[in-house]
Amino acid sequence: MIPKKRIAFHTLGCKLNFSETSTISRQFGMDDFEVVDFDEQADFYIVHTCSVTAVAEKKCKTAVKQAHKRNPEARVAVIGCAVQANPDMFSNMEGVSWVFGNQDKFRLGEVIKSQSTEIHAYGHHESFVTDINRTREFIPSYSIGDRTRSFFKVQDGCDYFCTYCSIPFMRGRSRSESVINTMKVAREIAATELKEIILTGVNIGDFGQQNNETFLDLLRQLAALDGIDRIRISSIEPELLNDDIIELVSASWKLLPHFHIPLQSGSDKVLKLMKRKYLREVFAGRVKHIKELMPEACIAADVIVGFPGETDEDFEDAFEFIKSLDISYLHVFSYSERPGTKALLMEDKVDEREKRRRSQLLHELSELKKNHFYARQIGQRAEVLWESDKINGFMHGFTGNYVKVRTPFDASLINHITPVKIIATNDDDTCSIEFLQ
Repeated sequence: MIPKKRIAFHTLGCKLNFSETSTISRQFGMDDFEVVDFDEQADFYIVHTCSVTAVAEKKCKTAVKQAHKRNPEARVAVIGCAVQANPDMFSNMEGVSWVFGNQDKFRLGEVIKSQSTEIHAYGHHESFVTDINRTREFIPSYSIGDRTRSFFKVQDGCDYFCTYCSIPFMRGRSRSESVINTMKVAREIAATELKEIILTGVNIGDFGQQNNETFLDLLRQLAALDGIDRIRISSIEPELLNDDIIELVSASWKLLPHFHIPLQSGSDKVLKLMKRKYLREVFAGRVKHIKELMPEACIAADVIVGFPGETDEDFEDAFEFIKSLDISYLHVFSYSERPGTKALLMEDKVDEREKRRRSQLLHELSELKKNHFYARQIGQRAEVLWESDKINGFMHGFTGNYVKVRTPFDASLINHITPVKIIATNDDDTCSIEFLQ
């Protein structure tokens, strides 16, 4: 009997990457391959890369080096955004056999299965990177490695070309499938034991434009989907999060009251420099409408600090605006120069020390907002989907509005949704609960 080949995957970056990694891994049937952890000995290592920041790219290169060091005889494939940006950088790394761009990475199984490992010895490598900007085909993906939740890719690419962002160059133009075909994939997920779907994409609010459909059309269909108890929306642009979507979520028990809305700056001047498609009052209006209909909704916001041209006064203005918003927490990023972007040519750069200072202030503000949001949950009834992790004797789960709670580990709770009452906040960003009948 021929022993199975061992293959290991390592994913960096966004939820979209995780959904795609899971789909790609399913190309390797159990008859010939065994999927193992990335820190184990394997015959093949797959590194799914991210290029959103210079730090992300550095982590990708580190992962490739770790794989080669772990088993110098193994074949390493590097795939995804950082490869799309700079295929030669990874092709020339020691131990790399293949590089695949974002559209070509779905051929990984076909390529690896069709070729013997011997021809890739002694530094031989192959490159599969096509012009992503010519791509109009949408390839759906979803993850099933998690026992409770699935990241479901419903859209890819972006047409916005914000001045700081390289993603349109890495992911191509905005594209998606029809509602009918997207629902076919959703029903595949519903046929599993998973309880929750997280909708992912590069710009999911742009879903359907190729087919004269909208993200709202898809949400209406998903809200009626049998077999899935909870549907969570990942990041959605503020100008695309319209009143109809907010009102549909508020009226649905299946669509969860959890919104992740990129703000990027609380300064109108900086938003214009970024070429964002809204001003800050649009964002404030979305927050206000959500909280009017769903007072306990969780609202997270992305913010970039240190964008070229952001003065101390601009930052203070932005800080005070963000402070005034009834949001739950922030994801804070320091501006990182990306090749090919217009911001790279802008003047009035902000030095790294000042970026760190501004980042620290916003992290502190985020912590205050999160503590306030969690404190408001005490005494509230909630439905919790329990996960399989075990940390220091506890298991964790998330409420519909994304409050992380804990209870002593009980395997019988895994992948079950139970009613609870939140009774206290803890020092580890969780809440304690008591079970309800």
